[in-house]
Amino acid sequence: MRREIAPGAVHVPGWLTLDEQRHLVEACREWATGPVPIRHTVLPRGGVMSVQTVCVGWHWQPYRYTRIAHDVNGRQVAEFPAWLGELGRRALADAYGRPSDTYEPDTALINFYDGQARMGMHQDKDEKSDAPVVSLSIGDRCLFRFGNTETRGRPYTDVELASGDLFVFGGPSRFAYHGVPKVRPGTGDPATGLASGRLNITMRVTGLR
Repeated sequence: MRREIAPGAVHVPGWLTLDEQRHLVEACREWATGPVPIRHTVLPRGGVMSVQTVCVGWHWQPYRYTRIAHDVNGRQVAEFPAWLGELGRRALADAYGRPSDTYEPDTALINFYDGQARMGMHQDKDEKSDAPVVSLSIGDRCLFRFGNTETRGRPYTDVELASGDLFVFGGPSRFAYHGVPKVRPGTGDPATGLASGRLNITMRVTGLR
């Protein structure tokens, strides 16, 4: 059942079919091997993110996008595939109940969470576009915390995201703080092709050329 968490923020449980999840797992596994491999991102002050990240289309590093992964191996990231853009448009249309033909995502960040990984409250604000973010979950369930645009603290809403779930945030909620305080190990379906952990694929419009 589609549920609006906040204005412009919509949760659609079970949106991806099992075949679509398997296809995405296979694609993510391929992207994880290169040309720029999956890695734990090192933050400017020396901290290391507990999630592992790989990108397509544009390479994200704190806190900007580049075509070349200067902070990893100096190579250009894999291209953003057309089929993923089509999936993003369909996701947006289903979440908002209106056509999404003008939505042109050009990058995806793929985060892999093991049982101990977390994501602190943050805003997706390195893009030069306010187009919505499309987020897909595969594997273990997680506690997803969706907050407000002003502060990392309350008010926020905790949402349980399961494998196959879609979450879209745009409009008034585009720059809301959000994070993942907990992953629930062992709750995923191995039939997705992911034996353990959680994959999160977020499509964005960078607004860059």
